[in-house]
Amino acid sequence: MNTPTMPAAASETREAGDTLPHLLVLLAAPRGFCAGVDRAIEIVERSLQKYGAPVYVRHEIVHNRYVVDSLKAKGSIFVEELDEVPDGVPVVFSAHGVPKSVPAHAEERGLDYLDATCPLVSKVHRQAERQVEAGRHIIFIGHAGHPEVIGTFGQVPQGDMTLVETVEDVAKLKFEPGTPLAFLTQTTLSVDDTHAMIEALKQRFPDIAGPRGEDICYATSNRQAAVKVLAPQVDMLLVIGGANSSNSLRLVEVAERIGTDARLIQRGDDIDAEMLDGIGTIGLTAGASAPEVLVREVIDHLSRFRAVEERVITTTEENMVFKLPRQLTD
Repeated sequence: MNTPTMPAAASETREAGDTLPHLLVLLAAPRGFCAGVDRAIEIVERSLQKYGAPVYVRHEIVHNRYVVDSLKAKGSIFVEELDEVPDGVPVVFSAHGVPKSVPAHAEERGLDYLDATCPLVSKVHRQAERQVEAGRHIIFIGHAGHPEVIGTFGQVPQGDMTLVETVEDVAKLKFEPGTPLAFLTQTTLSVDDTHAMIEALKQRFPDIAGPRGEDICYATSNRQAAVKVLAPQVDMLLVIGGANSSNSLRLVEVAERIGTDARLIQRGDDIDAEMLDGIGTIGLTAGASAPEVLVREVIDHLSRFRAVEERVITTTEENMVFKLPRQLTD
């Protein structure tokens, strides 16, 4: 896989030289790549091995600049629309999922495509189809414009789904009494915010149908839970992730609501000595699309300013693995 294996122990220690002021870094575990991101990146890498460069990728495969640039260096070309993909070359769809119209267009053109949609996102797609087939209008909890939301809306006929982003949006909904309704959610939302919105929906529409299990993915939930444990113990929390990464932004929000100063960073050089003024303990985590190599880079960068002592705080173990598309395993 693309990420170094996490040590099984609950803590590990590394101390730098004695001449620098001490800094305790509490590392969240789990952190970084989830199974869906691992799978998506492996799909692109195996496609390059099987078909040769270039392999086109529609949209960023995951929301992380380091990952995207690394795949570009290996021969991937990232585009926003299929119209930018020439005939006769393979194309990969991103982990966020795509509307049904996208693979249909690819088939019309005779393009070979590989779908890297996270299986947990695909599960939401199937739920959406079933709810519409049952005659229900779907209220979808998510962030407008996010690729996952666009992909999920594209699974059902236009007009069969309404987006809400806040509890206030729920209060503004206008449906006739007796309208059959269902709700679904984006997989990378705030666990607490989503729970509040679901409760608001159930209060307004007591008969609303919902999924049997949580739509928010295991990795999003686990990383937020880890931050809730870590944040009260530190002076500052650093979250490694892209500015367009929904799950990474939620980690910052979780810490801030606890009252901990939290910063979203992308690389080690986003940190300077001034940022560490008055800081004795830092929490460090990474969004689900940030590779472990960036965690090590941040630790190394911190070591320029402080004598770093690391401790890993483990809140749960993850062992989820998703299968690759059949085209890459035959």
